[in-house]
Amino acid sequence: MMSRERKKAAGLHEKLQILRSITHSRAPSDTSIILDASEYIKELKQKVVRLKQEIAFEEGGALKQNSSPTVTVETLGHGFLVNVFSDKSCPGLLVSILEAFDELGLSVLEATASCADTFRLEAVGGENQVVDEHVVKQAVLQAIRNCSEGGRQQEE
Repeated sequence: MMSRERKKAAGLHEKLQILRSITHSRAPSDTSIILDASEYIKELKQKVVRLKQEIAFEEGGALKQNSSPTVTVETLGHGFLVNVFSDKSCPGLLVSILEAFDELGLSVLEATASCADTFRLEAVGGENQVVDEHVVKQAVLQAIRNCSEGGRQQEE
């Protein structure tokens, strides 16, 4: 007959193996399995945030009613994600934002942009780059302001 402690240990081991398979961990130790699971949960949370943002952009919702641009910057496990939405687009805005990334030393690995009536940009950046979210956000907002002011000066 198994002792209570052995049953408990066997149950715990079984649950850790289930956790290991769900998170696709190849970790050999229990501690490493838990760390991998923690990282997996963080990645899932980031995916949820991105999906919610995509839904909000697709629906237009409150973002289209807001006249000021919306910029979100997230640090990912191995890089960064920047989302930009503005209800107004101006010529050269995409170039201006990409130049701001370049000035900060950020490399963009993948980007999706739309600049018909509104402006939308989602950029995923370089692996192993340390990103100060506030600095990136301020640089993007400044690029948007510069572009908007340049467009107004040309109209006058």
